[in-house]
Amino acid sequence: MFGADGSPVLLTTLLRDVSRSFYLTLRVLPSRVRAPIGLAYLLARATDTLADASSVPVAARRAALESLRDRILDEQAPNPTWPDFDPSTPEVTEGERVLLKRIPEALALLDHSSVWEKTCIRTVLETIVGGQILDLDRFGGMSPGQGVEALPDAAALDDYTYRVAGCVGEFWTQICRHRLFPSVALDDEAFRADGVRFGKGLQLINILRDLPKDLQAGRCYLPLDELKREGLTPADLLDPTQEARLRPIYDRWLRQAESHLVAGWNYVLSIPRGQIRVRLACAWPILIGIQTLVRLRQPGVLNARHRVKISRTDVRSILWATLWRLPFRRQWDGLFESMKTSRDS
Repeated sequence: MFGADGSPVLLTTLLRDVSRSFYLTLRVLPSRVRAPIGLAYLLARATDTLADASSVPVAARRAALESLRDRILDEQAPNPTWPDFDPSTPEVTEGERVLLKRIPEALALLDHSSVWEKTCIRTVLETIVGGQILDLDRFGGMSPGQGVEALPDAAALDDYTYRVAGCVGEFWTQICRHRLFPSVALDDEAFRADGVRFGKGLQLINILRDLPKDLQAGRCYLPLDELKREGLTPADLLDPTQEARLRPIYDRWLRQAESHLVAGWNYVLSIPRGQIRVRLACAWPILIGIQTLVRLRQPGVLNARHRVKISRTDVRSILWATLWRLPFRRQWDGLFESMKTSRDS
């Protein structure tokens, strides 16, 4: 079944139902890259749903991820299987349940993609699922009230952000470069590296924002060796009064996330000016990210009842700020710094 624009409904209606924010980004992209990026997102969202369904035993989730990964990588592999989710399972939305039921349709779209697109999608999904399985192996046995495990060091955190998001920046770069501006002169290695950091930065912001929720689930993505140097254990962070002791570590990672977003903005500026839709699609999450970082500098980052979220009004303000500046090179190029400065002041 196809929508009004000729796209499979799977890549329009269903994608909108499982991610309204990414759907906005996808819809602004040129049609030549919409299908492969949307399909990769849906498959990644399905694997993420399987990985995060904490009411399902870890072994069953791991087996489900491996089954779906194997089918993504080989169309001759058996159809993937996974446990049924109880309708009351809170962490699986209705849209995600529908997505899991319709995965055979997504796999059929993948099977009929061009060889090049299929290879790109398979590569990024293999990396993402590898990161999700590693995450299950590290934290899958943890549950509320049974302690908190942490990543060992900064290298492990950097590796994780690459596996689940940095590789997406790489994939996005491949697709857009090949399909939209293959002959434009670019420093491709720098462009790819900035794309990787773009993805890492967005994931690191999610980690810092979701720290109290993850701690309650027994997971800590902040490095254990850094916590030890401050005389902290991961379990100490369950106590919001420990924020002052955590702040030197937390603020270092805020600065790292901002540094990644600076690279992401360099990525935006490297996109040919004529590729307006791609520039907008990349600028929006970066600018939302920098506003999130500003809020995370405020007290309360260990308070599980206080989750930083950018309002719809703020999102509309960002959209307008990007749209009116598009014709004006100086204003557009300086948008990241001006928005950061205005929010800091």
